[in-house]
Amino acid sequence: MPQLHTDNSLFDEIIRLGIADEQKLNELDGQCRKSGRNIITVLKEDGLLTDEQFSILIAKSQNIEFINLSPDMIEPIAAHMIPYELSNEHNLIGVRMDGDKLYVAMGSPMDLATRDQIEMRTGCKVIPQAAAPNAIKSAIRYHFNVQNVTKQTIASMRLKKTAEQEKQRPTAVLDQLQESEDPVSSLVASIIAGAIDSRVSDIHIEPQEKDMVIRYRIDGVLRKELNIPSSAQAEILSHIKILAKMDIAEKRLPQDGHITTVHHNKEYDLRVSSLPSIVGEKIVIRILDKTSSKWNIDNITPDSFDNQGMRRLVENPYGMILLTGPTGSGKTTTLYSLLQLLNNSKRNIVTVEDPVEYRLDGITQVQTNTRAGLTFASALRSILRQDPDVILIGEIRDLETAEIAVSAAMTGHLVLATLHTNDAAGAISRLINLGVPSFMLASSLLGAIAQRLVRTSCFACKETYTPEPEVKKLLFADKPEDMVLHRSTGCDNCAKTGYLGRKGIYEILPITSTIQDMIIAGKSDAEIKRQAIKEGMRTLKQSGIQQVLSGATTLEELYRVVDMQEE
Repeated sequence: MPQLHTDNSLFDEIIRLGIADEQKLNELDGQCRKSGRNIITVLKEDGLLTDEQFSILIAKSQNIEFINLSPDMIEPIAAHMIPYELSNEHNLIGVRMDGDKLYVAMGSPMDLATRDQIEMRTGCKVIPQAAAPNAIKSAIRYHFNVQNVTKQTIASMRLKKTAEQEKQRPTAVLDQLQESEDPVSSLVASIIAGAIDSRVSDIHIEPQEKDMVIRYRIDGVLRKELNIPSSAQAEILSHIKILAKMDIAEKRLPQDGHITTVHHNKEYDLRVSSLPSIVGEKIVIRILDKTSSKWNIDNITPDSFDNQGMRRLVENPYGMILLTGPTGSGKTTTLYSLLQLLNNSKRNIVTVEDPVEYRLDGITQVQTNTRAGLTFASALRSILRQDPDVILIGEIRDLETAEIAVSAAMTGHLVLATLHTNDAAGAISRLINLGVPSFMLASSLLGAIAQRLVRTSCFACKETYTPEPEVKKLLFADKPEDMVLHRSTGCDNCAKTGYLGRKGIYEILPITSTIQDMIIAGKSDAEIKRQAIKEGMRTLKQSGIQQVLSGATTLEELYRVVDMQEE
């Protein structure tokens, strides 16, 4: 960034934005004169500027116009003058055309190399405009989203179908297959690329009686994205199955496959699953980021209470740790982050999973294959002959697997496994109901962790409000009378949902000597849970309330994922 000289107009702008008062600015200006740095850099490094304020000050200092960018002020032709890849990589978008001038909103308007690149591609003179980085990202998502990118392709498919019906030629079907090969490939590619850019975890491709529906699961919630004409249904499904190396002739039985693709220099593994229905095959594509470095326990559980609770459990040399929660609650991510804490050259770590979702360096991962006879139980028997220190079991589903896991935990191995139960205490009764003797479970179990994922509030449209008196009395009785909560109204940044991203909330139940005695005595889940709370356990409800009070999520979201009627 070029050297900036502080002047009265820049000082006035800093004061107007409420970043610092005159006294503070004079102090900073003195520092700048001694160090030779500019005041904007100092403010940014000290964490006193938001990204938007930074853009405003850069624009002011360089006499560049700053615009409050919104998707509706952008001319579609100007936006598409610049390729999506270039817009996304450098966080910029064409705003409008004026003769041979192209006005471009840029997060970094002083990036001269990128401006030259745009001029070479478009043949237009670039007029840079500064805008908030998040506003540019929202505009890019809007103007390059899957609906707009595929609109023309879908329209052409509908027109082609109408024309063919009118002609009624015997060769129409063959012509359609030949002519639609490229549009179908483009459509599938844009659906997948749009999903990756929108942080989608699963793509649902659902045949209906009329059109085929595409839905995206974003932050755990399904959202309808677009309709595709039924005339293209067979070709799209066949194209996906070919990419996933599935049998396109088999439409009566479920199939599984996968596609490896690269998008924006990141490698993704797409897990493809087909399911026959009465109106055609439904396909679900799960998107897994293979290059994502997200197995850091401090990133996954930044809350110190939960972080320390998990670390204390895995510090044990042997025993069993159970992780519980419904499908899609982030259990695999948490388990992998715990494995990374243990992953060093001194330990032999082996996992048995169905399927192996992410590849972890330094860890031996085994995928079950029921058809070949490789079940969780048979794999575990073989693993125990491989001198393991740590064993991860994808899921305990039956007594045989449970018995081997408990036996391994009692004979010097650290075992991590998942179960499907509503809370942490429920993991105990679940294993006992499977047939594990209570005395063996009590001596082998180190702790149980229940978890859920709550959507986090969008920072761009978050606002405060005062909760109703009855809500405060029910959930926040010990808080001040004038307490405020947060909620998000929805904006372009979060696709009008009010939420952007997710985070985990946890219920960590360590097995103390008192709880061991209660397990052996056959006490109920409710009794064990009450004792754990007395000993300092924080329930899912309490963890969720903590996140609501901190402004990380909303009360409505907490009610969606947690049973708020629990004691």
